[in-house]
Amino acid sequence: MSGIDWIRQWLDKAENDLLAANRLFHDYHPKQLDISGYHCQQAAEKALKAVIISFDLAEDVPRTHDLELLLELCLALDKGFELFRTACFSLNPMATRTRYPDGYELTEADVEAALHAAQRIVDFCAAKIMQKEES
Repeated sequence: MSGIDWIRQWLDKAENDLLAANRLFHDYHPKQLDISGYHCQQAAEKALKAVIISFDLAEDVPRTHDLELLLELCLALDKGFELFRTACFSLNPMATRTRYPDGYELTEADVEAALHAAQRIVDFCAAKIMQKEES
């Protein structure tokens, strides 16, 4: 498999997570806040990993769910990722804390913000990858 195919697969997974997050939030009643939040975090994670792969063309992806760590790796490649520091900080706990009944509750406003943040991250990552492919 070519490096570009591998990168595309990661972006496709990110876009699928974003689609799932939107559907779970907008189409189900009651809204599935925790699962939607989880998929928002996953979308951002996979998009950031796609960028890391695109710059290295390495198939080994950092084995972490930590968006702040992934953001730091992306910042080393492009300072434009600084725009997403707050978004990554707020999405980060949704990777694990939403999966367990430990009292971490999301509100509709939290999930709306997460959907917006994840969409911005996925779009930015896709644009950076396309820009790199064209150069």
